[in-house]
Amino acid sequence: MSEIAVETQGARVSTGVSGLDDILGGGLTRDRIYLVEGTPGSGKTTLALQFLLKGRELGESGLYITLSETEAELRAAAASHGWSLDGIDLFELVSEEGLDPDSEQSVLHPSDVELGETTRGVMRQVEATKPLRVVFDSLSEMRLLAQNPLRHRRQILALKHFFATRNCTVLLLDDQTAEQGDLQLHSIAHGVISLQRTTQEYGAQQRRLEVIKMRGVKYRGGFHDFELDTGGIRVFERLVAADHTAAFEHEMVSTGSPGIDALLGGGLTRGTNTLISGPSGVGKTTTAVRCALTALQRGERVAYYLFDEGLAILLARSASLGMDLRPHLDSGQLIIRSIDPAELSPGEFAFHVREAVERDRARTVVIDSLNAYLQAMPGQKFLLLQMHELLTYLNQQGVVTLLILGQHGFIGEVRSDIDLSYLSDGILLFRFFEATGSVRTAISAVKSRTAAHEKTIREIRLTEDGIEVGEALTDFQGVMSGLPAYEGTMHMLGEEGRASTDV
Repeated sequence: MSEIAVETQGARVSTGVSGLDDILGGGLTRDRIYLVEGTPGSGKTTLALQFLLKGRELGESGLYITLSETEAELRAAAASHGWSLDGIDLFELVSEEGLDPDSEQSVLHPSDVELGETTRGVMRQVEATKPLRVVFDSLSEMRLLAQNPLRHRRQILALKHFFATRNCTVLLLDDQTAEQGDLQLHSIAHGVISLQRTTQEYGAQQRRLEVIKMRGVKYRGGFHDFELDTGGIRVFERLVAADHTAAFEHEMVSTGSPGIDALLGGGLTRGTNTLISGPSGVGKTTTAVRCALTALQRGERVAYYLFDEGLAILLARSASLGMDLRPHLDSGQLIIRSIDPAELSPGEFAFHVREAVERDRARTVVIDSLNAYLQAMPGQKFLLLQMHELLTYLNQQGVVTLLILGQHGFIGEVRSDIDLSYLSDGILLFRFFEATGSVRTAISAVKSRTAAHEKTIREIRLTEDGIEVGEALTDFQGVMSGLPAYEGTMHMLGEEGRASTDV
């Protein structure tokens, strides 16, 4: 954990929000006041309702005190998630009577009377219902009634001391309408949870959560992505690879192609990741599918994350090359997730990968491709940090990971948007080149941290029988640059009278 404090011995209270209790190291400390802040639409009310519903499930009484919404609006919001608020007390501090012009005060300052009445109303309701869980929505209305920070702080302190003797765990909601830099509420509350909502230039809005403060609790700091959908909030705890290790055997497994195995020095090693890089259409996905199918044939489970193309196209193309994935997909041994990067947060993606490894026992993971995954990230720097943690996690779990990276260009200069080579344990590099009047493909293993890989450049061809790899292109110079010069008499794959080394 990134935030270290002395652990309290007090009982914990579940928030009812999936993933949040893990971030908090078990939940909220009982009988304390917590601030949940965020701009309108960030999910504060939904989190508060889940908190009360979890209490109802555990047999704990709950009270929702509202200054900002009516009881009907709250029930409608709960119904949109499929929830019923039966058994939870709802108390409107501002009623129709309070809005009646005839009830206005004319002698005392309205703010003094209204703020005092608000505080006393809260106390009366708590004394009457004796709840164990309380939500106060929201402090922005209290701030308007107070009219100045000093009066507002005094009333919040009064509520804090009142709740401290009533055995209540309280959530105070605030929509952050105070002046920027106003941290008075942070100092009063036992803990602060901040919800943020950001709108992308294209795609779905993204939400993230941060535990700013939590007294006496060891919690996971930093930002954690979360989704707000029908059924409530689901938080995806930020992945820290150091917290997830597993014992496994560092064995070498085949890719399914003897020629590619030879290039890699024997095959793929468990607990490593291999980057398959090259221009579009060169055979990167087909090579990854061959490796995945070989793992399936060994009896392993495989998770394939498809960013670029449709599932139907992948299945049809693989079947046409003699690699039918459909039976494994139907049996559940192969898990393929088609992902829209515009709708996915990085934290959610890492969560799905963890589920595949820990729950579904996937031993091979394919990410196709990193180019589309990059589009889901706020910037190149964050992509590298996220990918570093994810790859370290997969390596520590003994997973064979295949990463596909598309490069720009076909012949001549070929480049990529981002360099992930230093994160990779092995690299397979593909290139187009021209020979005997046709466009051909070359493959080379340019890096392997676990084996003595070949330094040769071989021709590779995709056929109806699968992947065919030829001998080293010893009669060519400049193949990897895409501008080769022919200096010999060797035959190319598929030419009559020439046998390949891998069929």
